[in-house]
Amino acid sequence: MTDATNTLAARAIADLSEGTILATVDIAVPAERVFQALTTDEVTHWWGSPQTYRTTEWHVEVRVGGRWRAAGRGADGVPFAVEGEYLEVDPPRTLVQTWKADWDGKALTTLRYRLEPIAGGTRVTLRHDGFRGRPESCRGHCEGWEMVLGWLQRHLTADAKKPGGGKFFLCRLVGPRPSFPADITEKEGQVMQQHIAYWTELLKKGTAVVFGPVLDPRGVWGLGVVEVASEAEVQELTTNDPTVRSGLGFKLDAYPMMDAVRSR
Repeated sequence: MTDATNTLAARAIADLSEGTILATVDIAVPAERVFQALTTDEVTHWWGSPQTYRTTEWHVEVRVGGRWRAAGRGADGVPFAVEGEYLEVDPPRTLVQTWKADWDGKALTTLRYRLEPIAGGTRVTLRHDGFRGRPESCRGHCEGWEMVLGWLQRHLTADAKKPGGGKFFLCRLVGPRPSFPADITEKEGQVMQQHIAYWTELLKKGTAVVFGPVLDPRGVWGLGVVEVASEAEVQELTTNDPTVRSGLGFKLDAYPMMDAVRSR
């Protein structure tokens, strides 16, 4: 089963002998936003496509022991349903649930989502276990998960870029002492190289608009302007900057811009 609209950002592989699927995608929104899209009736807005099937019902109790159920119809009009129970709920990082699909004979399998912050967003890693001895089902679910993560990525990326949805922040990086960077140490230099790589990746993802050093007569400092969906995202972005994580005394503050005028 293939979907012509599937994004290349999502990837899935299956170990048919072990009956395990691993899938992953990077999404340029905070983990909290991804968790919301996975656990609320927002599922019916993105899970599916006209060429495959549409999820039209979503019932959920997001707690350990809580039940969940999704239902809809395939492109051929045939109804489907899948359900299970939550085994682990640790928002917004981990979600583990059982999975019983009617098209798979309601065989019991286990699905785990792991959401981890990366530069400019969240890496979603999915593991689906329980297909040992059923290679065709494992292969089919693997193809399906690559589509599903692609739909999720496109939905959240488009949502974050809606007019008026983006928020701009000016980030100001100050060195560990007034004489920095004139007396930069070898270790600080290594951290700054990591910082540059981190912000270069933010540029590639479209999160960062511009970044670089500012030759202020009162002391050099680093500037970065980012466009994000929420204040939580910029907080996560600054917290994960290599200079902040180094513990060497760097300070990275983010200031919301009251307005931003830019060319499109």
